[in-house]
Amino acid sequence: MSSTSYPQNAQDWRGRFIANLAAALARRSDIRLSLWAPPGELADQISSATSPADALWLEDLAQNGGIAQQLRSRKVWALGTVISLLVRLGRGYRAQSSDVVHVNWLQNALPLWGTHTPALITVLGTDFALLRLPGMRALLRAVLRQRRAILAPNAEWMQPLLKQAFGDLAEIRPIEFGVDQLWFELERQPLAERARHWLAVTRLTKNKVGDLFTWGEGLFGPERQLHLFGPMQEQLQLPAWVHYHGPTHPTELLNQWFPQACGLITLSRHDEGRPQVILEAMAAGLPILASDLPAHRDMLQHRQTAWLAASRSDVRKGLEWLEDPQRNVAVGQAARQQIKATVGTWDDCAGRYAAAYQDLLEPRS
Repeated sequence: MSSTSYPQNAQDWRGRFIANLAAALARRSDIRLSLWAPPGELADQISSATSPADALWLEDLAQNGGIAQQLRSRKVWALGTVISLLVRLGRGYRAQSSDVVHVNWLQNALPLWGTHTPALITVLGTDFALLRLPGMRALLRAVLRQRRAILAPNAEWMQPLLKQAFGDLAEIRPIEFGVDQLWFELERQPLAERARHWLAVTRLTKNKVGDLFTWGEGLFGPERQLHLFGPMQEQLQLPAWVHYHGPTHPTELLNQWFPQACGLITLSRHDEGRPQVILEAMAAGLPILASDLPAHRDMLQHRQTAWLAASRSDVRKGLEWLEDPQRNVAVGQAARQQIKATVGTWDDCAGRYAAAYQDLLEPRS
């Protein structure tokens, strides 16, 4: 498995889903997993495929915000970083004798060129920005022609777009990520008459924040508070009524913030896949107020498991609707049941990936 993001420790927010997925795969008796990724705490059953030199290089890249941040901030100057990443990752692929390679993010599949190992490629929403670059589809098609491959978006809304671009060369099979069992076990506190806390958990970029500040103006204040969590990846001016806490991690959200909150709010305009924090909030029984994006419509049912908003007026109505104590509980429980039935835990997710690996190894009919 390859990934350019991985948490250093339990308090690190970066690449948390990769750590959860890798640990679940490694718990299976039918998989022996090697991981090429930035340095971090690995489950006992996982062997590191990262050379010491690559580990140091990836650690420095992570400290500087990762490859996406490099491209946003340095643009042309980031080209050297991109080339170095592809060269190092290519060496990593060739150093391993694998039955299947599991690639996270489409760009990390490019160094597979010249090899023939079957590949499962997890596709995230951010990959669609990559596909808009000139020549990128042609490069990826050249890589796919050399092997059996499954493109596995983590949300079904991406399937038609990927079929159009690559369906003649690879199977397109949506595979949902899982949720840690602890989220399903969380017990929320009844909504109090005191200040109502709404949470926004996101990387702070213009598109990820979206309309939160403009539509939230006048709707939040001392009695209805907005608590914002996440790393500042673009310099944004935060309104005075926003309570900004900086980066967070799952344990803090699980133990301190999710139990007492009214709900999670996201008004993103970003190329979303299936945001993990939304899955975790739903598993915890926490209602969601979200922008009306394809990714959100794919996982949320308006007025049943969430409230979808396309305007400031929609946000105001959604806040009032979800702050009714009985409705808040009912919507949260409906969301939890949906995630239990359709997504499940990380072990369930690992089973879906293991089935895909096996299919890649079956003889062609």
